Amino acid sequence: MIQKLKTKQDVRDEMEREISQYLNGGGEINKVQQGISGRENNSNLNQTIPFVEGEKQTRTPLTQTVKDLDERKNKKKSTAAPVHRPRKKIIYDDFGEAIREIWE
Repeated sequence: MIQKLKTKQDVRDEMEREISQYLNGGGEINKVQQGISGRENNSNLNQTIPFVEGEKQTRTPLTQTVKDLDERKNKKKSTAAPVHRPRKKIIYDDFGEAIREIWE
């Protein structure tokens, strides 16, 4: 048997029934001021939680290192002479037949 998926309206109706049942059973809803949280002492929600106990490590600035690496990379490109590799050239006669090969 295939189970039918709940639509948004079905979920809304179910929530409304549950809220009505809770209120009719003697439950009550407490009003809470805006900005109050469930955390102790209303502490900052964005507070980071340290994962490692102990001293905080300082970060190593890498801007100068990256700059040096880029300069070294660009220096290699500019000073490198183009590589001349010999090429084979075929010499043809007047009739289009190969006579010999030379390297240039």
